[in-house]
Amino acid sequence: EWNAQEQGALAAKLSPVWFLWVSLGTIGVIAAGSIYKTSEIAAGGETVALMLGGRLLNQQTRNRAERQLLNVVEEMAIASGTAVPPVYVLDREESINAFAAGHQAGDAVIGVSRGCLEYLDRNELQGVMAHEFSHMLNGDMRMNLRLIGILHGILVIALIGYFLMRSMVYASHRSDKKGGGIALLLIGVGLIIIGWVGVFFGQLIKAAVSRQREYLADASAVQFTRYPAGIAGALKKIGGVPATSHIEDPHASEVSHMFFGDAMVGSFLNAFGTHPPLGERILRIDPSFDGKFPRQNDRSNASPPQKRPSPPRLQRNPVPPSIRSPNPVPAWPSIQPA
Repeated sequence: EWNAQEQGALAAKLSPVWFLWVSLGTIGVIAAGSIYKTSEIAAGGETVALMLGGRLLNQQTRNRAERQLLNVVEEMAIASGTAVPPVYVLDREESINAFAAGHQAGDAVIGVSRGCLEYLDRNELQGVMAHEFSHMLNGDMRMNLRLIGILHGILVIALIGYFLMRSMVYASHRSDKKGGGIALLLIGVGLIIIGWVGVFFGQLIKAAVSRQREYLADASAVQFTRYPAGIAGALKKIGGVPATSHIEDPHASEVSHMFFGDAMVGSFLNAFGTHPPLGERILRIDPSFDGKFPRQNDRSNASPPQKRPSPPRLQRNPVPPSIRSPNPVPAWPSIQPA
């Protein structure tokens, strides 16, 4: 049984002032972690691309698939009225995926997995790039980078707890005193629980925000290209390749909400996915989709792209001068395969 002195000491530790200092310390740690991560990616999209192992594409490349990618990106930049962003290829990623990263269009980059170059034809690649350019124009990139900083700050709490637990294990091999080690263990476990609870709710927020932006970007891609079968075909191929859209890089969980497809598919970290189900995205673009994903075994990207249906020819009947418009509205240029 505790004596009166021990009870008084415990009551002093649990006073409101003690909780206030603990709360302020927790907020300070989260803020410091967020500021550190935000400053780390302050340079723009290039930092994210290099963090994921991206390789900057040479504008003079002679590789057919890479040349086609650069041409498509340039076409999308012209259609959207933005500068042509640098393009990075994730050579180690066999899946079909892509991302746009940056604070604004001036420092944005496009990242593309190796699987995109190997599996997608030109029309499908154009649909994926249009999706990423819509993120650039809708302001999603800046919000995505802010989410990275905030979630990292919350995660720092759990990382500190993990560090304390490792320190306890190391100290137990160097000393016979167990009291201090047990205290570090308890503190470490507590910090890990607090940190992961914060990450849990942070992931919920990230998933809720990201899912709606993905639907909007899909619709914008159709408007850009005026060819729904392009982006729909790319989504169908994601479901048919062995690696789907999964990204193997260890940093993928930090930036999973920035990708075209679900980068964490199949992972226990994907309990709350940042992307809508693949089938739902396809059905919004192609209502005739039957839910089946054809198996994709051809990695050569040798098959020609599906030919777009030609618009109906208009009959050139003479129009009386009295009803001719003095300022005819020019038609929007259509982006056609080279």
